[in-house]
Amino acid sequence: MTPEPLPDLTFDSMPTHLREAAARAGWNTLMPVQARALPYIIAGRNVMIQARTGSGKTGAFLLPMLERLNPNQNECQSLVLVPTRELAKQVAGEAEKIFASSGIRSVAVYGGVGYKSQIDALKSGVQVVIGTPGRVLDHLLKRTFTLDKLKFLVFDEADHMLSMGFYPDMREMQRYLPKPAPHTAMFSATFPQAVLRTANEFIREPEFISLSSTQVHVAEVAHVFYHIPGVDKDRSLIRLIEMENPESAIIFCNTKDKVNYVTVVLQRFGYDADQISSDLSQGARENVLERVRQGKLRFLVATDVAARGLDIPELSHVFQYEPPDDIENYIHRAGRTGRAGASGTAISLVHSTEQAQLRKVALHYKIDMEQKPAPTDEQVATVVAERLTALLEARLRARDKLQTERSHRFEPLARALAEAGDELPLITMLLDDTYQQMLHTPARLPGETPRASQQPRPSHKPNRNRPRDRR
Repeated sequence: MTPEPLPDLTFDSMPTHLREAAARAGWNTLMPVQARALPYIIAGRNVMIQARTGSGKTGAFLLPMLERLNPNQNECQSLVLVPTRELAKQVAGEAEKIFASSGIRSVAVYGGVGYKSQIDALKSGVQVVIGTPGRVLDHLLKRTFTLDKLKFLVFDEADHMLSMGFYPDMREMQRYLPKPAPHTAMFSATFPQAVLRTANEFIREPEFISLSSTQVHVAEVAHVFYHIPGVDKDRSLIRLIEMENPESAIIFCNTKDKVNYVTVVLQRFGYDADQISSDLSQGARENVLERVRQGKLRFLVATDVAARGLDIPELSHVFQYEPPDDIENYIHRAGRTGRAGASGTAISLVHSTEQAQLRKVALHYKIDMEQKPAPTDEQVATVVAERLTALLEARLRARDKLQTERSHRFEPLARALAEAGDELPLITMLLDDTYQQMLHTPARLPGETPRASQQPRPSHKPNRNRPRDRR
């Protein structure tokens, strides 16, 4: 039986203490996501909420905690999982304002920093823990806090959490959740199949809330373009791949020469990429197609003609290195993602001279194209650093006592390298090699012999049908 929908909440209809808390955060009215989501969360109904960054979703899950949590019980009653340390700090900052004078205390826990201050805060007694899944799991393993009294579980920016590689940690954390499962809310800007599968594993019969309609439409394709100045298009593609971290993608070019160039750039940067063009021999073409069919080629670079007839299931991204010469080809390209009830993203990289062609496409097909600022090297470095930290902490948790004992012999060297500024290139090289091996090592076809340095690339998509040799 479908639950009855709840009416939106207004600022004036909220209890006085909630209005005062909202005022401390600087709100004198409710944002749309808050008005829509607050009644469901206050009522304790499990929800998946479509909400982008900056929409006011933080208030949507923090305000109800004033109604639900007991400030006299010095145990974790609410857990907020976030993908990055920056978001953890932002949410903690909002929590400090909203919880002021309520007696409810919160702490942010995240990787890449020491444990002592986090442990001290947890042991002093907090009702709300805000953190990245890997560091939260570390604290659960160290028993610095428990989830035995957990009432409310929040997944914030769930799509980004999966792209950061936190799915294994989220699954492991399930062992620490109380029975029955706590009230749960999941916030995500998009609802690709990976997010929906994750929701089914963590939330019992969630209700969907979208700001655009009464139903979440997961079969939509987001059309995004980036204006790329100068001759920086190849490096911009690299930066976008790192930020998006797609499970698999097709990269379209207009000519076979450009296909070859982009493929070489991706391969030189260490990505699992290959091309398909009319110049390939039949044997080489079949080899590439076999890897595509088995889901063992992450990035395929192709022209429109060469890609005809290809069917890649659950393709999350299409990159258009240049807009198509023929307007109709845009739909053929973008339509390769967002299939079978999934959502997808079609990303176009355009110079100033190419924007006119993209505008023609948008007008012809009435497509709402969103322009986004191209990511900078600094933004990519931040995301990559957090992703690598999470992967390394997960690998450290998996080591047994003998492996830990073995690694102790490198402590003097590690300390010496960290203190010697001249050795920074050596440390950088080791981190880069580790990241490439963990994230971008190509998967093997059956019968292939693995290289000594080859490591499986961890997947952020919870797909049990993936081949067993890429675990």
